[in-house]
Amino acid sequence: MPTHKPTIGILTSGGACPGLNAVIRAAVKSSERLGYDCIGILRGYEGLVDPVSYMPLNSRNTAGILTQGGTILGATNKGRFSATVGEDQRVDLDPALLEQVATTVRQLSICGLICVGGDGSLTIAQQLHEHGIPVIGVPKTIDNDLGATAFTFGFDSAVACATDALDRLHTTAASHERIMVLEVMGRHAGWIALHAGIAGGGDVILIPEISWTFENICRKVRERESEGKKFTLIVVAEGAHLPEGGTVHQLDAQAAEAGYSQQVKLGGVGALVTAEVARRLDREVRNVVLGHLQRGGNPTTFDRVLATEFGAHAVRLIHEGRFGEMVCYQPPNIESVPIAAAIRRLSRVDPTSSAVQAARALGISFGDADERASPFSGHCVDEAASRG
Repeated sequence: MPTHKPTIGILTSGGACPGLNAVIRAAVKSSERLGYDCIGILRGYEGLVDPVSYMPLNSRNTAGILTQGGTILGATNKGRFSATVGEDQRVDLDPALLEQVATTVRQLSICGLICVGGDGSLTIAQQLHEHGIPVIGVPKTIDNDLGATAFTFGFDSAVACATDALDRLHTTAASHERIMVLEVMGRHAGWIALHAGIAGGGDVILIPEISWTFENICRKVRERESEGKKFTLIVVAEGAHLPEGGTVHQLDAQAAEAGYSQQVKLGGVGALVTAEVARRLDREVRNVVLGHLQRGGNPTTFDRVLATEFGAHAVRLIHEGRFGEMVCYQPPNIESVPIAAAIRRLSRVDPTSSAVQAARALGISFGDADERASPFSGHCVDEAASRG
């Protein structure tokens, strides 16, 4: 691509989520002010190898995309670039594939490549960095499961979607005195289920980080009925482990047929919980699966601001030559950490966290044996007694 300016490239990889366009817009505007040209790689990492596909980006063709969901560059979580097979499992990319990317980067005169994605996508970015390709990572995932950052953009929008669903289910559940089960995304972390469950007035929250049983779920339903509450809202994360162990999932048949690494597709635990609770209580129970509704729509104001800050800071890191780093949110500031540190482990809900304690204090059940225990340690009481 003929140009007299150094060029910054940007790609969006993995599953779509609200806020991607806000990152693109911020990166483009920041690049122009610093004297860079900017190009967008189409369809994620796939656009870096034969057939190479990209588009020039400028303040004119990115105007108005701040509020739009999805990504104008396209994204994919299938294909030749697959570095995450399952929970905390990694696979190395073919060195020949990495060399093809390096060749494309040289041919396009890219001085820095912004890779926007989640755990799997940033694992790819780390391998590009190790191959000598100048990359900067931007954390994107509705699951909020990336280490080293307090929040990823897309998470707040997904929680808003799930909360709205619970608000709507609450009215119909109360009207018909039904038990409603809402299955939300999150993969192997329970962040969406926890936050939406609290914000939407859920009665039972099932997450991967806390073991649960059907007996405890049914006990909570009976407890509510004894208090005159004839309906119950159950929020279950798609990656919640079953009482007997394991998760409800299937392998990606299309990826397997194409010869690519198989990504486990979680989902279906909501239907299982629905059927078992209905059988045990002889009650009418309905199941709702939000699915990709959580990935679509316009970003919340929080995600717009966070994504904008991420995009601007990513360009700054390129300008300073700090490659191999990922921008991150460490309240109240936007910082950066090595990509390798961010992908070392998934960020999961701490069962003793303040959010879980607050939920327990409100009487929300996590389907475990501790639901009747005091959610607080009683330090203030103990301290007062010691002074007494």
